[in-house]
Amino acid sequence: MATPYTMRPHALATADGQKVLGFLFSRGGERNAAFLMHPREMVVTHYMVPDVLDAGWACWVQGPRSVGNDLRLEHEIALHDVAAGMQRLRELDFAQIAMIGNSGGAGLLSFYNQQALLAPEQRLARTPGGRPTGLATASMPAPDAMVLLSPHPGQGVLLMNGLDPSVSDENDALSVETSLDPFDPANGFRRPPESSSYAPDFIERYRAAQRERCARIDAHARELLARRNAARARLKSEPNRQDKRIASHAPIFTVWRTDADLRCWDTSLDPSDRLVGSLWGADPAVSNLGSVGFGRVVTPESWLSTWSGLSSNASLANCAPAIEQPALLIEYTGDNCVFPSDVDRIYADLRSSRKQRHRVRGNHHGMALSAEEPPGQIEAGRLVQAWLNEVAPG
Repeated sequence: MATPYTMRPHALATADGQKVLGFLFSRGGERNAAFLMHPREMVVTHYMVPDVLDAGWACWVQGPRSVGNDLRLEHEIALHDVAAGMQRLRELDFAQIAMIGNSGGAGLLSFYNQQALLAPEQRLARTPGGRPTGLATASMPAPDAMVLLSPHPGQGVLLMNGLDPSVSDENDALSVETSLDPFDPANGFRRPPESSSYAPDFIERYRAAQRERCARIDAHARELLARRNAARARLKSEPNRQDKRIASHAPIFTVWRTDADLRCWDTSLDPSDRLVGSLWGADPAVSNLGSVGFGRVVTPESWLSTWSGLSSNASLANCAPAIEQPALLIEYTGDNCVFPSDVDRIYADLRSSRKQRHRVRGNHHGMALSAEEPPGQIEAGRLVQAWLNEVAPG
């Protein structure tokens, strides 16, 4: 991209009274704009921005209210951040707006689209944790087109697929039920770069146990919320110091060992061009037991809304059927957290009659799979440019 451009920040107020930032990249005179956002990352440096500008479109990058921190992230509330940016683009008089949902941004923007297309009174009134959403009174302009770029099936489904079900005690990060341990050689594990080989009966038991662990954590989260809500109810009729403490307490808890999707370690499962390992690396002792990982520290509300594969509303299985606008889906063939069967289902669920799917060599972030080949980001950018000009020439 050689042509000069400007980047202008916009301070925005959300419908629920928060402050967020949006950034408009423009060369001037564009009629259409793309909208990029991730629920917890500031993606101002996203690799797709130059390609959007080269297509003759402006590019809006929306910042979330809590950058780099999903401790309190509730997707229903994050929709207000999306809405603030979309409202500003409509005020700026762009004719067409195409959303670009990359990775976790795909779930957020698909969820937004689903709610935006509903009559206000039909929108979700409460989060899974019971918090009022305020969506019924929010202005939620709908997009005109949707790009899903390396979309995983939603943060909750992603995490449930990676939950280590051999955790036998949620209060002990090192507790192990050996018959379910994915990193025990007796169950088929091999040290990377060699691929593991898990038996079908182990896989079946493992996946059932993952859902069971997710359900147990859901129950724990709901129990914490019920305890606080009960104390708040009692305070209304009989104020006392102990209930005041319980009612004021905002609990958090740790979810250990969340990097154990069998497909990361056994590349014969859902085969693709990926290498052995996960998005976090090829050493499960570090990625599964370390302090950095998906959903490691959560509130009951954020767990239920964002990280629960059973309770979150922001899954592609739930939201992709509402995408009736022109849609482009790009998958990277060496992705370690989005697998071919995931993409097959997402594409099948898209309701749009004008949808395209493309496969590009690259890892989850579109980086090259070997030193001898170009990054997949380059081809993905070409595909997005061509598609944007097909939808609405800049």
